[in-house]
Amino acid sequence: MSATYRAVMLTRKGDPKNLDVLQIMDLPVQEPGPGQLRVRIRAAGVGSTDLMVLAGSYRFAPKIPLVPGYEIAGVVDALGPGVEGFRIGQRVASLTVYGGFGEMLVRDAVHFLPIPDGVSDRDAAAVILNYVTAYQAIHRVAHAKAGQTALVTGAAGGVGTAVLQLLRLVGVKTYGAASSGKHATVRALGAVPIDYRAGRLDRLVRALEPNGVDLAFDGVGGPRIGSCIGALRRGGHLVAYGFMAASGPLAIVAMFANIFIGSRLRGRRGSFYGITALYRKDPTPLLEDLPKIFALLADHKIAPVIAKTFPLLDARGALALLAAGTVEGKIVLEDAAQTS
Repeated sequence: MSATYRAVMLTRKGDPKNLDVLQIMDLPVQEPGPGQLRVRIRAAGVGSTDLMVLAGSYRFAPKIPLVPGYEIAGVVDALGPGVEGFRIGQRVASLTVYGGFGEMLVRDAVHFLPIPDGVSDRDAAAVILNYVTAYQAIHRVAHAKAGQTALVTGAAGGVGTAVLQLLRLVGVKTYGAASSGKHATVRALGAVPIDYRAGRLDRLVRALEPNGVDLAFDGVGGPRIGSCIGALRRGGHLVAYGFMAASGPLAIVAMFANIFIGSRLRGRRGSFYGITALYRKDPTPLLEDLPKIFALLADHKIAPVIAKTFPLLDARGALALLAAGTVEGKIVLEDAAQTS
């Protein structure tokens, strides 16, 4: 085996217009320590969190320089002392938070789950962040039930398309807010599309549901939180899980105040869900829920919407496309020679 492997290193803070800060470098191959696995990466998901890492604003990432990459699928390459329940050549997946944009990764074995037969490496990498976020927001936070109604913002994005699919399985009537060019995708996933550019979102929703919807799932954040609250019926529940539209610390503080205080003053409930914060506190929910997502994939009850795949080390191309705002579904990096 070669003594080095290649990875995409973030060398300093950047942005989508300054992707030269991402450099492909040769790094030394590490031997796994006690309780660790070394995994050869076959596919890695790309999402909005990676843009936050690029900007140096993601609080769960280590200090720069670092290898970004939030979620991976791969194959076990080496076992550290004391590791049980895994074998060389076994396909595994992990919520890595960082380190996924490379050919190899060494992490504690407790962070890996087996990928079942019938689930491709590409699809496994595509669902770890987005579908677990969607599943936990729906089932662990909102406790959605059949017959309810829901609004989903960013409905054609990676998490949005996951929320639409999983709400359809529950039996929730769903309205998906997206630009008009993405309405075909929203409709194909069983939701009623709403063009958020056509007016205030609460008014658009109430034109269809005069009393408001039971649930709102918002991954956009920022100033639109208020209209999401307004789209809810009294007693309805807002679950926010993203804040890409909140520009700056003061905007984020204002957004959280609106979620928790503003919603209560208007007779609604507000919750914020963050998959990494929950995972760092207690990994059990993810370790319980990701196998459920894999089972739904294997049974063809869900299918991630893949916008485009890029070569495994082409993080620059993937992040440039993501930042353009035209993506429907998920972007995945994959080693075409290795993926199953």
